[in-house]
Amino acid sequence: MAGGWARDGAVQDQIEDSIKDELARMRARSQPKGESLAHCAECDEEIPEARRQAIPGVKICIDCASERAGRVQQRGGINRRGSKDSQLK
Repeated sequence: MAGGWARDGAVQDQIEDSIKDELARMRARSQPKGESLAHCAECDEEIPEARRQAIPGVKICIDCASERAGRVQQRGGINRRGSKDSQLK
């Protein structure tokens, strides 16, 4: 059901586009690009040759990557699951 000047299915199209954008952002972020570094960009430890060959474009060592993975990332945004009343508070 569309309202106003929107065509039928416009809301669903917007939701699907938002999902596609987020997936593309996640894929781009998870894949390093460029030349691998010989030393970690964060702690300056040497990155093993096997890791540099396995992950082209790697910039951080295994320890720093593990530490990053353990951090909780806070993301702001709209509460799309909440009711309208919960968004008015």
